[in-house]
Amino acid sequence: MKKYGIVCRQQRQKSDETFWSHEDESRRERMDEQALTGLRPTSDSSAQRRAMAYFEQMKQMEDGWQICGSALTQGLYEDDHVKFFCFQILEHFIKTRYRTVPSAQQTQLREMLLRWLQVQSMSGKSEKTFIRNKAAQLFSLVFVIDYPHNWLSFFSDLHQLLNYGSKAVDIYLRILMAIDTEVVDREILHTAEESQRNTMIKDAMRDHSVRELVDTWYQILTTYENTCPEVTCLCLDVVGAYVSWIDITLIANDKFMALLLQHLGVDVLQESACDCLLEIISKGMNPVDKTELVESLIKVLETAGVLPPKEDEDIDFLAKLAKLINGVGTNLLASWTKLVKSGDQENTQKTFQAANNKVPLMLRFLGDEDDDISAAVIEFTHDYVTSLKQIPNGSQIYKSQLQSIMYTIIKKFEYDESYNFEREGEDEVMFMEYRKQLKVVFDNIAQLDNQLVLATVHQVVMATLRQWESVKFTEVELAVRFLYNIGEAIPANQSNHFMGDSPKVTAMKEMMSMLVTSRVVGHSHFAVGLQVFETICRYDKFFNLEPQHIPEVIAAFLDERGLRNRHVNVRSRTSYLFCRFVKAVRSHLHLFVEEILKRLQEVMVITPPDNGHPALLSSDDKLFIFEAAGVLVVASQYPPEKKLILMKSLLAPVIAKFNTVLSKLCKEQDEEQQLVYAELVSQCISCASRTSKAFHTNQTMKQCGCEQCYLEALQVFLHALDTPYQRQIVHSAVRQYLHRMIVCLENTVLPYIPIAVEHLLKGCSAKDIQEFIPLINQIISKFKKLIVPFVQEVFMPVVTTIFTVLMQPVDSNDTQAAKEKQTLQRSYFQFLQALVINDVVEVISNQSPQDSHQVLMTVIEGAVNFPDPVSQKTCFAILRKLVEVWGGEDGPQGFREFIYKNIIPACFHAPLKSTFDLNDGQTFLALQEDSALLKTILAKQGAKAHSFLQHEYLPSLQILPELAQEFCQLLEQTEIKVFRNYFKAFLQRLKT
Repeated sequence: MKKYGIVCRQQRQKSDETFWSHEDESRRERMDEQALTGLRPTSDSSAQRRAMAYFEQMKQMEDGWQICGSALTQGLYEDDHVKFFCFQILEHFIKTRYRTVPSAQQTQLREMLLRWLQVQSMSGKSEKTFIRNKAAQLFSLVFVIDYPHNWLSFFSDLHQLLNYGSKAVDIYLRILMAIDTEVVDREILHTAEESQRNTMIKDAMRDHSVRELVDTWYQILTTYENTCPEVTCLCLDVVGAYVSWIDITLIANDKFMALLLQHLGVDVLQESACDCLLEIISKGMNPVDKTELVESLIKVLETAGVLPPKEDEDIDFLAKLAKLINGVGTNLLASWTKLVKSGDQENTQKTFQAANNKVPLMLRFLGDEDDDISAAVIEFTHDYVTSLKQIPNGSQIYKSQLQSIMYTIIKKFEYDESYNFEREGEDEVMFMEYRKQLKVVFDNIAQLDNQLVLATVHQVVMATLRQWESVKFTEVELAVRFLYNIGEAIPANQSNHFMGDSPKVTAMKEMMSMLVTSRVVGHSHFAVGLQVFETICRYDKFFNLEPQHIPEVIAAFLDERGLRNRHVNVRSRTSYLFCRFVKAVRSHLHLFVEEILKRLQEVMVITPPDNGHPALLSSDDKLFIFEAAGVLVVASQYPPEKKLILMKSLLAPVIAKFNTVLSKLCKEQDEEQQLVYAELVSQCISCASRTSKAFHTNQTMKQCGCEQCYLEALQVFLHALDTPYQRQIVHSAVRQYLHRMIVCLENTVLPYIPIAVEHLLKGCSAKDIQEFIPLINQIISKFKKLIVPFVQEVFMPVVTTIFTVLMQPVDSNDTQAAKEKQTLQRSYFQFLQALVINDVVEVISNQSPQDSHQVLMTVIEGAVNFPDPVSQKTCFAILRKLVEVWGGEDGPQGFREFIYKNIIPACFHAPLKSTFDLNDGQTFLALQEDSALLKTILAKQGAKAHSFLQHEYLPSLQILPELAQEFCQLLEQTEIKVFRNYFKAFLQRLKT
């Protein structure tokens, strides 16, 4: 075995370095100096392209890596970008060719790296950080290839350079961190081969190098703690990284711990020292030993005055201490969980008590005014509360701790004064994420002791809302927010928190009454009012019990507190909440219907965006208002005649606006203005459609006497299908209206469907036809036999249109177009499935024989050659249904032959394809349909199918007679579940 040490190299190296200089001089002459100038960030695009071409050329050159290595070792270039370029060439060589080149070249590369490290260590100028990191990465790449078999002295060679000073030590430590990334880092996914390699390397390091490494760390820490804090911090990072897999006693001893404790008192070192301590206590080990380690550490930190932290402690160090305490708590509780499972009661109790004793420290950090520090201990907080669930009567034994945690969480939930409600940025997003974490802990406390939580929230809500005008808005929002949160924290059956006479019901009624009667919804800060509306809608069932409060709430929704608020986000959100509230309490609104509709008129006006008067609500928000208006009309106690008048009054302005804008659209030549008009046309149709959501069925619409106005609207809206511009936008809106009318008008809409379908199929894009198919499927499902003559007529035009679109070429790089095609193919098979499951298969059989056969072949093609398990499942389901209907004696002419020629082969060709992954969940669902199809064929064709499979088809697949016989017997005799599993195993045998 060869060893490569500094002494050996120095003996081989000529004292005047003639070899190096001559070698490098010749190679430097061969480097393209002009191309290298293109590496600079200031170079133009032409120079950069030349540099990239040269980079690729150098990677492919046999001696490119040697040229670059020599340039680095001789310091031929000062430009950092050229140095990085050279390192990249070396990196490519190591990753692609190093393993296979002669050993002499491997030796040369290793010597180059060590020579570069020696030169840099002795240089008066430090390399940039990114250069040092790249060099360290190259060392690690060679290390994982050569250690221990070809370079056992790797660490010894590095250690000989440490005497050159802090620069050598810095790169040495970076190399160790790079090795950790390659070999240990658990966040990086490794192949099985790499994992095996890494295990071997760590074992070898434990045997040969770890003790030597630890000695160098201690030497570095003691040597540079006062003179070079950057190196000391980097060394602490290395210790923390390696401690997870080396012998803990090498670090967790009096010598090292005293040094780390000393570093905790040095401002520039304390954060790194804290991180290092966290890594030490996070090391996997026996739970009893872990508890002893953690307890000894905490005792030392308390004795040294590090814990609890001082009031004026540096905030960055506090954040590190918080993470340390979080690690202390989570590790103790993880050890406790293991001990609970082991049945070791004495140590279980001891370990939990150790964790419980850390709660005051956890609370200190959880309650810190800095949210980052608080967030650092949330994991410990959550784990502690969760652990109490496993302790009998734990919530009572540790009630004081629970109370303290809960009060701290409630306080920390409060918005900070710096929160920007008008323009939420990154800080605001982070705070909302932090709130979510707090809420999880709060919900867990509620599961432990809902009475404690309810009593606390009740106290906060009642006290705050009594004096909401004289306290900070953040406190008011906090009180309302926790009233809202209690609905999730302490859930109720069917979300009704107001049934019965329990203390909880009483408390909830009191809080909701206070919320409404206090008029806090009118708070000057919009965040409070918006939270009040959210809470009102969460507890809408309260108003069915206390309807006297409804008028005040409706008034708040309709005035400047809600839909007319100066803040657009309040108006937008309350439009949705208003719709929800109206639907929830509609039975109590009959006395106010016309007044409410009158107040809504202003916000329901449909206007173009550039009319000079900004609309109160967006087009999407208005949809909720139109829906609410429809609900108000339908839920009113007026006779049908009056309801019709009211509904017409809602729709008349919409239809008038539609006619005006459609006329402008058909004449407009400017594309931008066409888009504006098309969106207004779409908005008109959508608003009218949305009012119909108040009718759940045709019966409801008949009872309200409103069929006429919706039918008239349909007749008007169908004119939009003639527009020559922006067809996709307009057609989409008409389709949605037709969807609603099929539900609400039923048979009355039938005469208009042919007209609509004819227009909707003209000039279809993939997206158009894809959106059309759900409509035709709904028509088939709703009307079945009634619609057969019409569907027979349009069937082949629909199919032809689909395949015309599918045949259109698309750019291979256009993933969106490819996705749309796949979706369209799925939609096509769903269309065929709608025909077969609704018993209107005559639509297919009544086509010409050629067309029928072509359609059936598309299903075979989809089952076999379309590598999409969702579509394959649909195709097998279609075929199964067709066999059920047509597979007997009275089936269409030629279908039984089709079964034997195409369907049975498809049942085997599809799952035997390489793209058919039998272990994939979606694919297995397709296989289930395939199995059911074979069962159905046997049921309909009997002995003929049995004989065909056993004696003709299976032998054609080169299947042995015994196996063919076994297959047919199981197909005939077993239940579908048994056969399905057998079929999968059967196919796996054939695939191997």
